Amino acid sequence: MTAALSPATRSGADGVRDLRTRRRRRLVVVLATLAVVIFALATLALVVGPASLSPGKAVAALFGVGDEGDLFVVQRLRLPRILAALLAGAAFALAGGLFQSTLRNLLASPDILGISGGASVGAVTLMLGFGLSGLAVAAGAFVGATTVALLIWFFAWRSGLHAIRFVLVGVGFSYLASSVLAWELASVDQRDAASALVWTVGSVADVRDTELWVLGGGFAVLALAVVLVARWQSPLALGDDHATGLGVRADRARVVTLALAVAIVAVATSVVGPLAFVALVAPAIARRLLDDGGPALTVAVATGAALVLGSDLVAQHGLFGVSAPTGIVTGLVGAPYLLWLLATHDRRSRS
Repeated sequence: MTAALSPATRSGADGVRDLRTRRRRRLVVVLATLAVVIFALATLALVVGPASLSPGKAVAALFGVGDEGDLFVVQRLRLPRILAALLAGAAFALAGGLFQSTLRNLLASPDILGISGGASVGAVTLMLGFGLSGLAVAAGAFVGATTVALLIWFFAWRSGLHAIRFVLVGVGFSYLASSVLAWELASVDQRDAASALVWTVGSVADVRDTELWVLGGGFAVLALAVVLVARWQSPLALGDDHATGLGVRADRARVVTLALAVAIVAVATSVVGPLAFVALVAPAIARRLLDDGGPALTVAVATGAALVLGSDLVAQHGLFGVSAPTGIVTGLVGAPYLLWLLATHDRRSRS
C-alpha cells in the first residue's frame, strides 16, 4: 500500500503545478498580444501607401473581390511584402534564439558571428563578379553563409564545440567578411556597387513569387526540424555536465542545433539579405516577455515577425519622409540595444 504524501511534499507538488499554470497562462497572454500586434501591423501595411485603400476594400481585395487596381495593389505589391517580412522576422528570430540558448551567450547571433556577412559575400560575388541575379544570387548567399559556418566550426573545434571559442572565432570571421565585402564594393563601378549595397543592408521590398515560396517552404521545413530538437535547449542551458546527466549528448546536440540555425539564417538571408540585429534583439525581447528562464523560441518567432513587419512599415513611410531598406530600421533599433547589453554586462561582471 502506497504511503500517504507528507504535507510538505503535497505543498511542493501544488507549488510546481501553480508555477506551470502561471507560465502557461503567461505564454498564452504574450502570444495573443503579439498576434494582435501582428494583425494590426499587417492591416496597416495593407491600407497605407501611395494608393490608399479603406480596410474594407483591402480585405475584399485580399480575397479576390474588387476592381483590378485594388487587386494588383494588395495581392501583387503589398501582400507579398507583408508575408516576406513576417517570414524573415520569424526565421531570423528563431535562428538567433537557437544560437543564444545553445551557446549560452546573449551576443551570439548570425550578425555578430559572421554568418550573415558570409551570405552577403556569397551573394555580392555572384552579382558583381558574374552578373547573376534572382535565385542564383540567393543560392550564392546560402553557400556563403554555410561556408563561413563550416570554417567557424573547423577553427573552433577542439575536442568538442566550446561556446566561447565559437563566438570569438565567429567575430573574427565577421570582420573578415566585412572587409571582403567592402573590397568588392570598392573595386567595381559605382552604379553596380549601389545595386549590391541595397541588398547587403537587407530588404523585403522585392520578394515575390518563387523567392517567397523558397523563404516560406525552407523556413517551414527547418522549423519542424527545430521542434524535434527543442527539448535539448533547457538541458544545454544548464551546462554540458548537467546535460549529460539528463541524457543529452552535449556536443552532438549543440552541433545539430547550430546546423539548423545556420540553415535557417542561410535561407532567410538568401532571399531578403542580412536584416541587421533581428536575430540578436527578438529573442532577448521574447525572453523578457515570457520571463520563465527558458529560450522562449515560440515567442521569439512571433516577436521577430512583428519587429520586421513594423520596421518595414517605418522604412516605407516614416523614416525622415524617405523610403529606405528594411535593414536600416532594424539596425537603428538593434544598435542601441547592443550598446545597452554590453554596458549592463560589463557592470554585472564587475559586481
